[in-house]
Amino acid sequence: MRRRGFTLIELLVVIAIIGVLIALLLPAVQSAREAARRMQCTNNLKQLGLALHNYHDAIGGLPPTLVITGTGGAVAWTNSFGAHPRILPYAEQGAIFNALNFDLEMYDPSNLTATATRLSLLVCPSEVQQEFTHDRGGRMSVCNYGYCTGDWFVWGGTGTTVKGRSAFGPMLSRNWASFRDGLSNTILLSEGKSYQEYYRDCPTLANINNPANVPPPDADPHTVAPEYLGGCAFRAEGHNEWVESATHHTGFTTAWPPNRKISGGPNGEYADLDLTSKREKTGGPTFAAITARSYHPGGVNALFGDGSVRFVKETINGFTWRALGTVAGGEVVSADSY
Repeated sequence: MRRRGFTLIELLVVIAIIGVLIALLLPAVQSAREAARRMQCTNNLKQLGLALHNYHDAIGGLPPTLVITGTGGAVAWTNSFGAHPRILPYAEQGAIFNALNFDLEMYDPSNLTATATRLSLLVCPSEVQQEFTHDRGGRMSVCNYGYCTGDWFVWGGTGTTVKGRSAFGPMLSRNWASFRDGLSNTILLSEGKSYQEYYRDCPTLANINNPANVPPPDADPHTVAPEYLGGCAFRAEGHNEWVESATHHTGFTTAWPPNRKISGGPNGEYADLDLTSKREKTGGPTFAAITARSYHPGGVNALFGDGSVRFVKETINGFTWRALGTVAGGEVVSADSY
C-alpha cells in the first residue's frame, strides 16, 4: 500500500511561501509600531503644550530658558536650569518641582534626586538611546523635546538688549500678545535625538556673528561655518540633560531644516553634527545650529503656539521653516507649505 505524504519539493514550496508572507508582514508590523510610537510622541508634545499654556495663564508669560545675571561678558550667577523644570507643576510633576532648589546650581547634591528622575513625558518612544547619560554630578535623563530658541542667532549675551526672534530665550518671557505672526504659525517645541554630536565653546564663529545678518537656510553649511570641520570642543552628549538651559540639550534652532545632515567632527566621521558658539550660561553672545531631528521616517513632530502638534516633513523649504520659528517676522506661510 502506498502511504500518503508530502514530497520534499512540496514542503520546500510551502516553506518558501510562508517565508514570503512573513517578509511581507514584518514591515507592516514595524510600521504599525512606529505609528503607535509617533502617536505617543505627539501626545507628549500636546501635554507639554498644555503645561506651557497653564504656565502662561498663571505667570503671564512663557518660561525663560535661562536666568542669568552679570555685566558685559562676565556671568555673576546662574543656576543653569532651563525651561522644562519651570513648567513641572503644570505638567502634573509638582513633587519633582518641589524637590528642586532653584537657588542652587542644578548639579548641587541637593538636586540630584530630582534631576536623576526619568520623565517619560520628555522621551520620545522612537528614541533608540533612552538610557541615562553621564555621571557628572549625578545621572540625568535624556530629553527629546526642545524649545525653539532662534534661527542662527540665539542670544546677545549679558548686558545686551538684543532679543531673539523665536518664542524662547535666556532672560526672555514672552506673552501671547507678542506672537504677531499668529500662534498657529509659530513653533514652540520640536524634537531632537539623544547623544547628538555637536561642537561647542567656539569663542566666535568666523562668518556668523551678526544677529541681523545670518546665513540663509539653503547655504552650504561648510562654507558659512567652517567650524563644522574642527576648532571647537567636540561632544557626543546632546539632548541628555532635561533640566539644562543650553540649546544643545533642551532646545533647537531653525538654522537648517529638520534632519539636515551636516558632516564634520573629528576626522569628518560624523554625518549629523550640530554647532554652537559661546554657550548661553557662559555669557554669550550665542549663535547655534541645533537641528530638529527624530527617528520618525520623513520628518519631526512640532508643537505650535495654538497647542496643535503637526508632523513637519524634512523636505520643508528652509525659508518656510525659518518663518515658522519667528514670533513676529511678518512672513506669510501657507498651510500647504509643510
